[in-house]
Amino acid sequence: MGAAEELAKTAGWRCITMRGLMVLALASGSATAAADIRITDDAGRSVSLTQPARRIISLTPHLTELLFAAGAGDRLVGTVEYSNYPEQARRIERIGNNAQLDLERIVALKPDLVLVWRDGNAQRQLEKLLQLGIPVYYNEPRRLPDIARAIEQLGLLAGTEAAALPAARAFMARLAELRRRYGGRPSVALFFQIWDRPLLTVNGQHLISDAIRLCGGRNVFADLEALTPEVSTEAVLAADPEAMVGVSAEAGQLGNLDAWKQWRRMRAVARGNLFLVDSDLISRNTPRILDGAEALCEDLDKARARRN
Repeated sequence: MGAAEELAKTAGWRCITMRGLMVLALASGSATAAADIRITDDAGRSVSLTQPARRIISLTPHLTELLFAAGAGDRLVGTVEYSNYPEQARRIERIGNNAQLDLERIVALKPDLVLVWRDGNAQRQLEKLLQLGIPVYYNEPRRLPDIARAIEQLGLLAGTEAAALPAARAFMARLAELRRRYGGRPSVALFFQIWDRPLLTVNGQHLISDAIRLCGGRNVFADLEALTPEVSTEAVLAADPEAMVGVSAEAGQLGNLDAWKQWRRMRAVARGNLFLVDSDLISRNTPRILDGAEALCEDLDKARARRN
């Protein structure tokens, strides 16, 4: 998917009978009364399993990638469109996309765990999944260390701690190195564009904003309430950012920032500080976000070097 498309959420629902689904869910034997594995997910819910999950379904590309990072990619029996990393993920059966899930197929695959992006899947469908009694793990990282924690949790749920813990430690070590290298540099006022029609950005609670802070950047729309707020051209011009960052082009989106070049008095345009970062790196909540963050940090260094 393009990860920017993940951020632009839609909702859809194909009518199915709850009675039929409940029969299939009960037949799958997914519901359990006692638990040997228990964690608290990003929605504050307790996720309990009697044994490590062996049949896992991921409902978003970034959780597919995280599961592979935790050493449990071979446990995936179903995932959604645009799950394209690592290469093995392309061969996993598709059960829909973030806007339209095939719940009948999900239940027929007899999962013992379903991985969900808390703010990226249609809420109505998630409510249906919860009613079926299949264990659901919600993920919504807001800070970069949350990615390491998710890898650890998925390793625990899948019984692959031997792979997950070193992966989480490696992520934290690289994060610490990037923070040491870039965190103390002079601040750069930045506008981050995740979509152009409508014009969407991120607020200060979004994971991308944590990457911006890592690089010594300052998100000019950090104080807005919505996680991915819509802003106006006039608001961006009034903020007069020193740098503008967009995501690389993908289906349905003009990823570049060329439209802003008409506003020649804006600092970012006047100084040539219009940058693009690969969407799959900066917008997916996976270890690869540090690749995107490092590219962003290098771009902000260019902006600093262009000051008069």
